[in-house]
Amino acid sequence: MSNPIQSASISALPTSPARSEPAAVDRASLTTWIAVFAAMIGSFMAILNIQITNASLLNIEGGIGTGVDNGSWISTSYLIGEIVVIPLTDYLSRVFSFRRYMLASAALFAMFSVACAFTHDLPSMIAMRGLQGFAGGVLIPMAFTLVLTKLPKTQQPVGLAVFALSVTFAPAIGPTIGGYLTENYGWRTIFFVNVIPTAVMVSALYLTLERQPMQLKLLKEGDWAGIFTMAIGLSALQTVLEEGNKDDWFASPFIQRLAVIALVSLSLFIWIELTAAKPLIRLRLLKQRNFGFGTIAVTLLGFALFGSVYILPAYLGQAQGYNAEQIGEVLAWTGLPQLILIPLVPKLMQRFDSRYIAFTGLMIFAYSCFMNTAMSPDYSGDQLWIPNIVRAIGQAMVLTPLTSVTTGDTAPQDAAAASGISNMLRNLGGAIGTAVLATVITRREQFHSNIIGQSVTLGREEVRNRIAQSTDFFLAHGVPDPAAARQQAIIALGKAVKHQALVMGFSDTFAVIGVVLVLAAMAVTLTRKARGSAAGAH
Repeated sequence: MSNPIQSASISALPTSPARSEPAAVDRASLTTWIAVFAAMIGSFMAILNIQITNASLLNIEGGIGTGVDNGSWISTSYLIGEIVVIPLTDYLSRVFSFRRYMLASAALFAMFSVACAFTHDLPSMIAMRGLQGFAGGVLIPMAFTLVLTKLPKTQQPVGLAVFALSVTFAPAIGPTIGGYLTENYGWRTIFFVNVIPTAVMVSALYLTLERQPMQLKLLKEGDWAGIFTMAIGLSALQTVLEEGNKDDWFASPFIQRLAVIALVSLSLFIWIELTAAKPLIRLRLLKQRNFGFGTIAVTLLGFALFGSVYILPAYLGQAQGYNAEQIGEVLAWTGLPQLILIPLVPKLMQRFDSRYIAFTGLMIFAYSCFMNTAMSPDYSGDQLWIPNIVRAIGQAMVLTPLTSVTTGDTAPQDAAAASGISNMLRNLGGAIGTAVLATVITRREQFHSNIIGQSVTLGREEVRNRIAQSTDFFLAHGVPDPAAARQQAIIALGKAVKHQALVMGFSDTFAVIGVVLVLAAMAVTLTRKARGSAAGAH
């Protein structure tokens, strides 16, 4: 006897959801919406886990007995897994069926999440995080594909708004959740948060996605050369980005070799995809005006989104000494307002051209970054409150209209391929952003330290007075020897210079993010009004 829910389920999800025709009706069924929202849970959790460890890295590093230099691999290995699997999702969902592949990936995502909590050394943590990312990365483009293929054009902005919550809200709130759990219950608990939401998602999708046969014969037709070169190239590139700053980039033979491997592999991959009869990724889609310029904007947005979520916890931890929970509380004000604002964006898209909304959102996001370009040593949580609110407003206004502009002219049969390209490049943009900004901090801190150091000399009366005051302070607070007190005063002055230089280095990174967002806004101006835009549908 057939399941009554499945009988009324998403009947249009064939072997490849990307090949389904647009909905003939103006409103999707309740069953379709259940599937879409369930898929969004998976997308949210997958993106959340990119950043959920950021505020807790020191605790995790201590728990598994590794150093700060290696601990960043806890985040990087997850991101490598996601970036590699996202372009594979369209192909593998046709091989194993959309329903079976999504359910299996969700279950494996939860399983590897729990496995991360039971690791006791860095190699096993890197392996489990990589597998967790490989399983979780599937959930992002598949949720996006459901919106583009199962919802009518008039309702797609609502689905895209829900997707935007996962893309912009999840990274912002990730460190908040991770910080709270780490400080109150221990770092291992942050990996258990995926279990219940994933169970809800799997249950809902099990009931609403129609069963389809596997097409294992497609394995023979797979673009295996493209898959191999892409996996090698992206993994090598991500490793270069992660390790480059610590190893002084191309001064390191290891980085040089990896860079060559990445360049050769990715060059071969692009050539294969442009010449293969059945390519893994249809790069020719980028020749479409809106999809090409829109994808450029999405990639730059990924740079800014992931970059800002990397910079803020690093600044609060390194420059202000905040613990994981305190960092999370500050970042919450970048995430929480989006819960209110993003659901309103589809209404806005009914009244205004999506391009104008996306452009405005990007410029507001950029302005919030420029607000942080003149930070002082006492610039901390209270001072970040207003810029974070402004940033939340900008982020809330960006992704839904930008995605609508980017995919508005995309044919239904190209939806899954477009989803893979867009989501992969957004995450890759985030990886590049994190690496670039880490380098900017290091280089600009050295630059400002040298500049300030040239002014801090004993030949200046202000410096002598500062040392004298500090010497008196140390003498009054338990240092009996005047020579030792003076030495302590000089050390304290050196620390003050280093701290000031560090803060100025972080200020410069916000300027870089702001400029990148302005470039993204310029890319949006080069698009044309999409035929499928929400504004045009009313």
